[in-house]
Amino acid sequence: MSLTVSPDLLASAERGEVSDADFVACVRESLPYAWDVVSTVMADLRSGDGGFADHEVPPPTETERGQLLRALASDAIRGGLERHFGAKLAFQNCHRVAAFDVNQVGGERYQAFVSPRGQLLNQSPELRNC
Repeated sequence: MSLTVSPDLLASAERGEVSDADFVACVRESLPYAWDVVSTVMADLRSGDGGFADHEVPPPTETERGQLLRALASDAIRGGLERHFGAKLAFQNCHRVAAFDVNQVGGERYQAFVSPRGQLLNQSPELRNC
């Protein structure tokens, strides 16, 4: 299961009333490793001046890798995180998470990161089975 949803949050969803804050809190509680990675890369983005930050450290276990995959493969979860932090996320190779200032989306660095060429250049033998 991707998220651990409380009965109250599920009832809100059934009524159609889910705030971003409640959804993001559910993500934070359900996927703590993914939350930590995204929080770190977003903090790095804000502390730098290049409009870009990334996290390239492979998760320590398959459990953490699964959290990261679930968080970034879900449009709803990724979108909630992007709205919460006010930046664009990009993802490569089962663990490389990048954050871009929204003004950088469409720019050269962003396009290079999300391109097929960028994916191929970021491959290595140890990542083939991730």
